[in-house]
Amino acid sequence: MERGMLMKFMERAIELAKKGAGYVSTNPMVGAVIVKNGSIIGEGYHKGYGLAHAEVNAFENCRESPVGAEMYVTLEPCSHYGKTPPCAERIVKEGIAKVYVGTLDTNPKVSGKGIEILRNAGIEVITGVMEKECRDINPIFFKYIEQRMPYVVLKSAMTLDGKIASYTGDSKWVTREDSRRAVQTMRHQLKGIMAGIGTVLADDPFLNCRIEGGIDPIKIIVDSRLRIPLEANVLKGECIIATAEGCPESKKEQLIKMGVTVIETKGREHVDLKELMKRLGEMKIDSILLEGGGTLNSSMLSAGLVDKAVFFIAPKIIGGENAKTPVEGKGIRLMRNALPLENTVFKKIGEDIMIYGDVSYVHRDN
Repeated sequence: MERGMLMKFMERAIELAKKGAGYVSTNPMVGAVIVKNGSIIGEGYHKGYGLAHAEVNAFENCRESPVGAEMYVTLEPCSHYGKTPPCAERIVKEGIAKVYVGTLDTNPKVSGKGIEILRNAGIEVITGVMEKECRDINPIFFKYIEQRMPYVVLKSAMTLDGKIASYTGDSKWVTREDSRRAVQTMRHQLKGIMAGIGTVLADDPFLNCRIEGGIDPIKIIVDSRLRIPLEANVLKGECIIATAEGCPESKKEQLIKMGVTVIETKGREHVDLKELMKRLGEMKIDSILLEGGGTLNSSMLSAGLVDKAVFFIAPKIIGGENAKTPVEGKGIRLMRNALPLENTVFKKIGEDIMIYGDVSYVHRDN
């Protein structure tokens, strides 16, 4: 098949896969397209954790027999019994003649085994079709499956002069409605949302998802001394409090009785963030939207725990040497030690600008 048509069908599979954003955790987003005589006869995507996979949905949506057809799938078909039967076996059963795969699945339960099943059945398999694009839609899945750690997205809104609030602490609103709506979409797409106790005490936020049909993220509050008020809004709904050794035992017991999960990490002064990320991974939290203040943002970056940074910049100037900035802490000594963003994207959202990219730690000089 000519490259243009091949890419067209895989691009459609990628488009379908993205519809699963926010619903499939801890599974990957996957799209599948079935093509016969140059036309799409069936397509599907993974709609939610525990539900049918993309390949199965594509077969269920077929408008004619798939025997002898080709399939385009963004991720290697699974080969094991989990919540659903193996997709590779279903592909063999349905009589598909050729499969184009975007990227291999690095999950040890799959990792080439799906391809092997197909080839052993006499099906021609072409791998690496738009591989980068297919892998790029699942950074959360690949980090989680390979490291068992959450993929962390730092989000901040600031003015042109780099302030997240005025010197009085007033921060409503830095950006406009379009940007705030984009943040709500991020809250829907990521499993957890993390903030520091300072943010909770200052703003008493709900940290929920305010879009129709959206899923509320699990709230994770970093609170070394358990200063959180028992009536705080974040305690309504699923909430995790991360604290340090020696926290007030009576307060801890009160929170647990309220249904709050308390994670006590080593260290008496501050929460051990690396330990926290590992513990959250064990709880199957595969992704986190970091909406911390400058102190928590600084600590997460210093620990090398932030994967992606998203900044919304409003065309406003606040000024004030005591006005807070997105990343506080001690900061770097030399400009060459600044953390660069890679694969940077600039996007205009209404009157604001959104800049995002992958945080690189390669050249960090400690």
